[in-house]
Amino acid sequence: MTGYWEPGTAYGQGDVVEYQGHRYKIVIPHTSQSDWAPTVTPNLWGRLDDHDQGGQEQHHGHHGGQQGQGYQQQQPANYQPPPQAYPSPPQDQKVDIHHEERKKKWWDLDDDRKKQLEIGGGLLAGLAAAAGGYALYKHHEKSEDEKKADAWALQNWMHEAEARLNDYRQYGLRGPAQWILNRGTNIPNNAILVGPEKEWNLYICRAYCDGGIQVGKASDAFKKGAVIGYKNEEVHLDTYEILVGDMRGLHWVDASGRLNVNSLGARPVEGGHENDGTPLYVACAPHKDAVHPGKASEKLDGAYIPYDDKEKCIKNYRVLCYN
Repeated sequence: MTGYWEPGTAYGQGDVVEYQGHRYKIVIPHTSQSDWAPTVTPNLWGRLDDHDQGGQEQHHGHHGGQQGQGYQQQQPANYQPPPQAYPSPPQDQKVDIHHEERKKKWWDLDDDRKKQLEIGGGLLAGLAAAAGGYALYKHHEKSEDEKKADAWALQNWMHEAEARLNDYRQYGLRGPAQWILNRGTNIPNNAILVGPEKEWNLYICRAYCDGGIQVGKASDAFKKGAVIGYKNEEVHLDTYEILVGDMRGLHWVDASGRLNVNSLGARPVEGGHENDGTPLYVACAPHKDAVHPGKASEKLDGAYIPYDDKEKCIKNYRVLCYN
């Protein structure tokens, strides 16, 4: 019989737990925390089909809470176990990471704090994810310290994205536009539609990439669900945030060239940021008989959209703004 998920437990490769009436299989070995339940940590747990009874491991914990609303998570198809198994930190070595600290870059932390985070802050689990090629850009080409910085930034984005999703599940929409964590090609019903491309629809997404949060497009027709553009390449992702909301509280504003936020006459919807902190805003631009979601900023010469394995710069575009 599968044991219940519980916090403060070291879970290893192949473990299966039950939570809220469903079973989940480990994606990344880790020591669980109270706010890392399987329903809100799709990077750590993959939900199994309810009819699949294989691969059960014994763990005993607490069962309860409100069932998630249709966000069935599965292990990424391209995930491979890391060549070296990173052990989960013992519970007495676990360290608390405060909200303000998560805003810092890895390079801004002192050496003692870095060591604490490597041992007890879940950074090893992040490195295990990186070793599997999970949502990171050219990670294998980076130095060991750059890899740690990448894993730290990815871990913090996932933590914040999971918190946003949990808030959305609990309270619903809090405004005309809201980012929520999503996985794969299952597009939420209230995702903001940009328009059709051939026989499929295009929606707005964003995801962590190389120290920044890049804006792109999502569709149930894409092989992984989402595509972002970065350094003139398309990056395909199955874990991303998608923009949901109500267009009655939003409108598109014409723009061209480098974005001047003050000239829009309305507050733009923030999309993400470059790895140097430059804000990126949600844009859309016409190309090849369709209107594509993308990004605009004060440093880009137009809206950049991912298309045909590259990025296209479109001089005349529109920016999504609040009414």
